Amino acid sequence: MPITRGAKKAHRQSLRRRAVNLRRKSKASDITKALKKLVATGDKKAAQALMKDAQQAIDKAVKGKVLSKNTAARKKSRLSKLVKKLS
Repeated sequence: MPITRGAKKAHRQSLRRRAVNLRRKSKASDITKALKKLVATGDKKAAQALMKDAQQAIDKAVKGKVLSKNTAARKKSRLSKLVKKLS
């Protein structure tokens, strides 16, 4: 347990950051899963619309340093490849 006042504040901040990071990461993964389901059903228009949201969520995760740049690039590339297969 933190003893000093500064350590207590740092602990509170880390808990807040953790909550934000988990939110960003789970949003990116939820949208990715939803997009994969749409691709599996073959709904092209909805998949293309959701692709924009997926890219945005992944980019926000990179901005918050939840994901690395290369991981995000790989995920976006694979998702766009799936969406392109529909056409």
